[in-house]
Amino acid sequence: MFTDTYSKAAQATVARFHRNLSNLRKKKEKGYNVGRLKRQAPSDYRSVTYNQSGFDLDDKRDRDRFAYVRFSKVGWMKIRYSRPIPEHATIKEATFKKERTGEWFVTFSLETDEEHVPEKPDVDSLDTSNSVGIDLGILNYIHTSDGKAVDWLDLEDEYERLHREQRKLSRKEHGSNNYEKQRRKVAKAQRRIRRKVLDYQHKLTTWLVKEYDAVFVEDLNVAGMLQGDGNARNKQDTAWRQFITLLEYKGDLYGTHVVQVEARGTTKECARCGVETAKPIWAREHSYLACGFETDRDANASLNVLQRGFERLGLGWPESTPVETVTATDTAGFQRVSASDVIETGTPCP
Repeated sequence: MFTDTYSKAAQATVARFHRNLSNLRKKKEKGYNVGRLKRQAPSDYRSVTYNQSGFDLDDKRDRDRFAYVRFSKVGWMKIRYSRPIPEHATIKEATFKKERTGEWFVTFSLETDEEHVPEKPDVDSLDTSNSVGIDLGILNYIHTSDGKAVDWLDLEDEYERLHREQRKLSRKEHGSNNYEKQRRKVAKAQRRIRRKVLDYQHKLTTWLVKEYDAVFVEDLNVAGMLQGDGNARNKQDTAWRQFITLLEYKGDLYGTHVVQVEARGTTKECARCGVETAKPIWAREHSYLACGFETDRDANASLNVLQRGFERLGLGWPESTPVETVTATDTAGFQRVSASDVIETGTPCP
């Protein structure tokens, strides 16, 4: 059995198990109830990683975004690029994986020399005119400190399709050919939702890092939020941790500072005077009579995120701040951006 597997691929599999066990141990030491790793059935183990060697890429045999990749003890495979590999990048790792839909994908991990990475602007030159704080909201997907609110994705049609396919699957005999065909239809419906969310996030994060020199975002406890009260499915659809991860790596890609700040209290704290006022989840306005500052709840939070971002970088809060000019009481002055506009006309994924 092991003679049929490339040695580097087997080592990468062992390293994956070791990494997972190490992560569980670290969480357990911090007091988390982590349980144990579950045994994975052979049919569920669908990916193989080749680290540094055992694979070759030939992108000169064909045209129109097609290429060939060879894996040791597997052979040559014809692949179609989702995006071209940069000429100055070095392929360090290759993984081929079979999705639940039955499709196969190859993923390359690339390494780029520092000379090809855009230089980020000097921290001391940052000001509020080219920096933005982002509140990951409830009524809007994001709310920026300079007055833009991006709507949520409408995934109702996709979920209706998914639930319809799941009901059909429940009526099939487990293990039969019809069950397998229907299982793939369910997997494709789930994939459509994931791809739509990912496409949306790619375009939104690309716009943010191209538009600003510094982007500040809340460091959210996403796992804790999903376990709390409320609509966990909608929270999962936002994929906030994935959004933040994309934002960080694109900040390096485009030369933009991306900084996570403490999220606790950004909603309660007044962006003008700093005094905290309790707000129930349904209260959508921030109003503090002592200093007279009134604005939208999410706008207030995004301004606090912006201010904490400057503090995190060791910079003072500029004398001319958007807090003094923010629209009062309602959101009439904020620019609303439809989620469908982001998907249809947004910047393509890099």
